Amino acid sequence: MTEQPPSIAGTGIVGLDEVLAGGLTRGRVFLLEGSPGTGKTTVALQFLLEGARANEATLYITLSETEEELRDSARSHGWSLDGVDIFELVPPESLLDEQQQQSLLYSSDLELGETTRRIFEAFERAKPKRVVLDSLSEIRLLAQSSLRYRRQILALKHYFARQNTTVLMLDDLTTELNDKTVHSVAHGVIALEELARVYGSERRRLRVVKYRGRRFRGGFHDMTIETGGVCVYPRLVSSEHRTRFNREAVPSDNPEINQLLGGGVERGSSVLVLGPAGTGKSLLTLTFVESAIRRGEKAAMFVFDEELGLLIDRARGLNIDVEAMMSSGDLTLQQVDAAELSPGEFSERVRHCVEIKGVQTVVIDSLNGFQAAMPEENALILHMHELLQFLNRQGTTTYLTVAQHGLVGDMKAPVDVTYLADTVILLRYFEARGRVRRAMSVIKKRTSAHEDTIREYVIGREGITLGEPLVDFQGVLRGVPTLVADSEGAAEARPER
Repeated sequence: MTEQPPSIAGTGIVGLDEVLAGGLTRGRVFLLEGSPGTGKTTVALQFLLEGARANEATLYITLSETEEELRDSARSHGWSLDGVDIFELVPPESLLDEQQQQSLLYSSDLELGETTRRIFEAFERAKPKRVVLDSLSEIRLLAQSSLRYRRQILALKHYFARQNTTVLMLDDLTTELNDKTVHSVAHGVIALEELARVYGSERRRLRVVKYRGRRFRGGFHDMTIETGGVCVYPRLVSSEHRTRFNREAVPSDNPEINQLLGGGVERGSSVLVLGPAGTGKSLLTLTFVESAIRRGEKAAMFVFDEELGLLIDRARGLNIDVEAMMSSGDLTLQQVDAAELSPGEFSERVRHCVEIKGVQTVVIDSLNGFQAAMPEENALILHMHELLQFLNRQGTTTYLTVAQHGLVGDMKAPVDVTYLADTVILLRYFEARGRVRRAMSVIKKRTSAHEDTIREYVIGREGITLGEPLVDFQGVLRGVPTLVADSEGAAEARPER
C-alpha cells in the first residue's frame, strides 16, 4: 500500500505558501529566524490565525513579549486574537525562592528545567495543533552550552512530534554566538532579513534555507509589512508561465511609424525606446497605448520619473485623453516611487495587471527609475530578463524607455538592456540649419524586417509626425550631421501647429 503524503498547514500568507509549495508540513518543527524588526511575530500570528480560521486549537508561547504587547501588535493590523491561546511564560528565576537560588545546583539548571516543564503544562492544557515558541534566544541563554541547548531543542521536537503538532520556533539571533544547532534539528528553516539603504525605506526579504522533502522556491523573495499583515512577493520564474497566443504584428494608428517598424510591433515582444531627455519617449509609448485601447485591448503604464498630472496634461496637448482611458477602465496608470517600492512588489503589480486585469500592453517608463530600486546592475539585468520573458510568454507587448546621458554627441545609457529587447527604437537630437531637431530610427528588430532609414520627426497637436528619410544628411546619430544635399525634413514638410 502506498504511503499517503503528509498534509500541509497553510501559513495564511499567500506569497509565502507559494514559496513553500503549499505551506508547512503538519507535525513538524520549523525555525523562523531573523533580527528584531524583520517581521517574525507578525508571520507567527498570521500562522496561528490561519489555524484558528480552520477551527484548529492554537497556542502562542512567549518568553520575550508580554501578552498585552502581542494583542497590541494584533490590533495594529486589525486582528482579533480570539481563538489563539497565549501563554506568557514569566522568567523562571522569579519563581525560584531564595533557598533554591542559594543551593548547590546551578540556577540555570533549575531555570531551564522549570521553563521546559511549564511549556509542557501549557501544551497539555491547550492541546493545540499549531504552536509558536517565541523565542529560542531565552532557551539558549538558559542552556549556557551548545550541547545542552541542542538536547533541549531535541527534547521539545520529539515531544511535539508525538502530539502531531506543527511548531514554529522563532529565533531573534540576538545571542553573541551564531549557533546553527536548530538548523540541523528543524524540518525547515525560513530566514527573514531587513536591509537598511542609504536613502529610502528599509527593504525586507526572506529565504527558505532548507525544507526537507519539499521542492520549495529558492533564492530571496521581497516582502513588506503592511497594515493587515506580511505580504511576500515570490521571485518571478518566467518558465512557469506559458500561454498560447497568436504572435501577429500589431500596428499603431500612425502609418509612418508602422512603416519604420516594418508593419508594426509583434504581439508578445518587447520594445526599448532609447533617447536623451525631452525627445518624446513617454509620448511615443502613449501613442502605442492609445492604439492598443482603440483595438479593444487593455493597457497599463508604470511611471517612475514623471508626475502623473504633468504626463496627463502633456498627453492632452497631443489629443490623447489619458483620463478618459482611465475612466473607462482600459488604462491602468500607476506612479511608482523607486525609493519605496521593492522590485519584487513591482513585478507582482505587473503580474496582477496581466493575469487578473487582462492587460495586453505594458509600459515601464523608465528603466532609469527602476534601476534606483535595484541593489546592483546585475540584479536589474536578471530581474528584467525574467519580467520580460514572463510578459512575452503571456502575449503581452512591452514598451520600455531608457533616458541616455547627454543631449547630443556620444551618449551612454546607465544600463545596457538592448540585448534583452526584441525591438530597439533610437531617438536623437541633431543640429541642422541653426535648429535643434529630432530623429528616429529602428536599430534592431528580431521578429521581422524593418526600415533602416533615419527619419526626422516633430511633436505637435496631431501627435508624432514623421518626415521622409534623411538621405541628405550624414552623421545624424552623432548629433552634428553634415548636409550633403538640400532637401526638406519633417519640420519643413509638416510644420508644427
